[in-house]
Amino acid sequence: MNLIVKLLGASTLLAASAMGAQAIAGDGPSDAEIAHIAYTAGQIDIDAAKQALAKSTDADVRSFAEMMARDHKAVNDKALALVTKLGVTPADNGTSQALSRQAAATHDRLNRLDGHAFDRAYLQNEVAYHQTVNGALKTALIPSADNAELKTLLETGLELFGEHQVHAEQLAKQVK
Repeated sequence: MNLIVKLLGASTLLAASAMGAQAIAGDGPSDAEIAHIAYTAGQIDIDAAKQALAKSTDADVRSFAEMMARDHKAVNDKALALVTKLGVTPADNGTSQALSRQAAATHDRLNRLDGHAFDRAYLQNEVAYHQTVNGALKTALIPSADNAELKTLLETGLELFGEHQVHAEQLAKQVK
């Protein structure tokens, strides 16, 4: 169990570093890069939810995963509609790539677990992931966004993802 917690902590630091490094490297990410980062982060949580739905038998964990898949898909759909409306092509970038690499490693780690061990690790990862993403939204992505509609969508996402974080924290305490 301690190894899992350490690995999750390391993945959180890696993701936070990846998100923060770009903001420090200059004026921050462009709107096209922000759109790609936000969409990638949402898709990562959708994929994690699908993994939980395939592996977990715990009703509360499954309900949480269903909510993650539904809510993140809804936000991603709004993001796609916005970039289409604005004529912006999301730009792949180092932050999105680092998030994707880390998500693949986390998926592989979680895939080796079953039952209660999977549920605990999945929820701990959701807590860490939402802390990281919410922090990046607050400190890097929202302040760097130039387009008012993109900024509003990110702020709405932050509010929703803050609720996700609280819910994940509560469930993680229950599933010990």
